[in-house]
Parts: sequence; structure tokens; C-alpha cells
Amino acid sequence: MSPKDVLAFAKAEGARQVDIRFTDIPGLQHHITYPISQLTEDSFEDGFGIDGSSIRGWAAINESDMLLIPDPATAIIDPFYSVPTVVMTGNVLDPITKQKYDRDPRNIARKAEAHLQNTGLADTCYLGAEAEFFIFDNVSFDSTPNAAFYEIDAEEGRWNTGRKENNHGYRPRYKEGYFPVPPTDHYQDLRAEMVEVLEKAGIVVECHHHEVATGGQCEIDQKFETLVKSADNMMTYKYIVRNVAHQFGKSVTFMPKPIFGDNGSGMHCHQSLWKDGKPLFAGDGYAGLSQMALWYIGGLLRHARSLSAIIAPTTNSYKRLVPGYEAPVNLAYSRRNRSAACRIPMYSASPKSKRVEFRPPDPSCNPYLAFSAMLMAGLDGVINKIDPGESLDKDIYDLSPEEMKSVPSMPASLEEALYCLEEDHTFLLKGDVFTEELIETYVSYKSKHEADAVRQRPHPYEFALYYDI
Repeated sequence: MSPKDVLAFAKAEGARQVDIRFTDIPGLQHHITYPISQLTEDSFEDGFGIDGSSIRGWAAINESDMLLIPDPATAIIDPFYSVPTVVMTGNVLDPITKQKYDRDPRNIARKAEAHLQNTGLADTCYLGAEAEFFIFDNVSFDSTPNAAFYEIDAEEGRWNTGRKENNHGYRPRYKEGYFPVPPTDHYQDLRAEMVEVLEKAGIVVECHHHEVATGGQCEIDQKFETLVKSADNMMTYKYIVRNVAHQFGKSVTFMPKPIFGDNGSGMHCHQSLWKDGKPLFAGDGYAGLSQMALWYIGGLLRHARSLSAIIAPTTNSYKRLVPGYEAPVNLAYSRRNRSAACRIPMYSASPKSKRVEFRPPDPSCNPYLAFSAMLMAGLDGVINKIDPGESLDKDIYDLSPEEMKSVPSMPASLEEALYCLEEDHTFLLKGDVFTEELIETYVSYKSKHEADAVRQRPHPYEFALYYDI
């Protein structure tokens, strides 16, 4: 929509307010709301002034003035507000230079798309991300100097099979929650409502289903989109899924590993490059891939350890990325084999469906940063013709210790991942997509507020291990 279209849309829908949203560095969405009378055609050029000093990872208080410019192409009616409200995603500009703010994640994604076009290699990166999540009935947690605990509960959780009252059974066994019909799948109707709201918001849904873990693990798959649009959709997806669950008296988390001993939540990312409306990843190479696609895989694998700080960006991420589980810690590629970091889906022989699925990411990441970083790694592989090596079509977890020595692996902790990012990020700086200052800010924030904060605190299980030592 154009600015004029948005104003007409708002009037037709009876909107009385306008809500502009943006995303901080860690990936939390923020918003500010104005009476609809404040929205004019000039607003799409002049923007709205905001204070960025309290946004995580953004400017210091002496440089806090920002401009928030609404993107008219993102306009929808919020499905949850009681007062009819037009919602748009905004881009953040420096109010003095009027340049894109380098710490605005959406601007980084926009620069990544522009860089792709400037290379002449392709003009479009399509991304389809599959974000899994858990649905809980109750969650409580706290951490103080002398105590720390968490407790989650889900009616569907296998741990409730021994409950005395109001117990009707039908709960997925641990690691056996994939595709059961109701009543074992407790959340068919809830997911169906989520899909209804998502589609009203303009997001095309391909399917929804229960996932592997007990305790309400689910997945709703969106159709692929261009990079920025796909990241926008992921933020809307999280917002809608959380709020529909909230209306049903439930809580959704995209935390990758909330349950010990069962599968965590990943966000497998399907990606491909196109030019002039034609797919570039189809060819006569391995698994029907082009040489460009193989080089793209080479870039993903070469930079996967540094990418991990952005695509699996929490200390909890590395509770999921553990050898021996479905999560792909070993850096290899294969057709069909879901234990490889890069998988080539073989559902269709159509050139348009040829793509690479990168499996290490999880849904705790900031999609603008994660999608941009993966594209930059893949492009580095194409530009420098990085050979991905031999494919690995065996079950990686059945390899001998000698065979495993030749297979590199993902970092085992956020600290290690951040070190890898510090050592290997030149590929992210190409085309000024990421900046050195942004990387330094990101590493500093993640180290101080997350990695160090968790490392310095006693863990409850340490008392079980060491109290009587």
C-alpha cells in the first residue's frame, strides 16, 4: 500500500489509533501508539520522534533522539486491540543525518537485500522459517542472590499422567509427540485459531501440527517470502501466536529448551537465491543442486560457528545444540538426512522448490539479524567459491570416533559462539550490511547481560551435585 492507501484503509476499517512497531537488538518487539489524527501522508516521510536510549543495544542517552518511519506496505488491523488500530512496522532513522540507523535490525535486513542486488549474483533471497514453540498452562520462575527456581506445567505434559484428579490420560510420551491426532494432541483447536488470525493478518500458512516433545510443542509453517518480508512475518507470527494463546488462558514460549530430556524448539530456515524470476539453486549437481547452491552451502558451513552467536543467540540455545539429539551440531550437508546442519529437501523435483535448509537456528533469534547473517555467509561462499566438501548421507550419530574427527561442530556455549563471532565476522561487513560497531555492541551486550550473568550464578542442579562434597 502507498501512504494514501493506508489512510483510506484506516478510514474504511474505522481505525481510531495507529501503532508503529520496531525491534531491538535481542529481538523483542516494541511499539508506540498515536491517535489516528496524527497519521498523515507526511508521516511516511517525516516519521515520529522516539527516545531510543532505553532500547536494548541502542544509543546512549546523549544520542537518544530517533525517527520512526512507518512502512506503508506493512499495514494491518491489529486483531487483539479493543480500539480499532492500524499497525505498521517502522524503520529507524537518525534525525540529523536522516540515514538508516545502523543498530536497527530491520535496516540491517534491508541493507542485506540491497547488497545481494548490488553483487549482481541474484536479486532475491527467499526465506521460509519454521519456528517451533511450547504451549504451557503455567510458568513460574525467579532468581535472587539466595534462591533460584523455575517450574513449568502443561495439561498435556507426560509428567501429569500420575495426577489423581481430573486426569483423562492421552498425553504424548517423551519424544513421541510427532503428529498424533486428538485427544493426544491437545492443541488442534488452539493452533487452528492461531492460523485463522495469522491468515487474516496476511500471512500465508502452509500447515500446522504437534511437534516431537510432550508438554505442548507445536509448529505452524509459513510460506517463504523475501528476506525482509519473511522477518516481518516472523515478528507478526510470534505476536499473534502469543496473544491467541493468552486469550485461551495459556502461555507460549519460543525459548529453545524449556524441558529437560525432550526435544527443544528449532527454527529451520529454508533459503534460495533467484534472479529475474528464475531459481538459481536448481542444477545437475548433488541432490539436484546448482554449483551456486553448493558454494552457498560452503559459506554457511564455513561460517556456521560464528553465525551461531546470531542464529542461536541465548545460553539456553546450547541446551538444545547437544550431540546425540536431532539438533544438528555437526557441520555437514546431506539430502534428506535431518541430522546434518544443511539439508536439501527432496519433496519435489521442480526447480522452483530447490532450496537449502539450514537447521541450527532456533526461534530465540532476532529474525532480521539471523536471516541477514545467513545470507551474507552464503554469499561469501558463492563469491569465494567455497567448496562444502563431500556430502554426508550416513546417520551422523552412528559414525565412529575416527570418522567424527573430520566433521566440525557447532560451539557448545554462548561464550564460545561469541568468541567465534569476534574472530570471524569480516563477511558480515561487506556492503556495510553489519558494521564493526554493531558487532562490538552485540558481543558486549550478549557477554555482559546473558553469558556472564548466567555463568556467575549458582545453578540449582549444582546443589544436587556438590552440596555434600
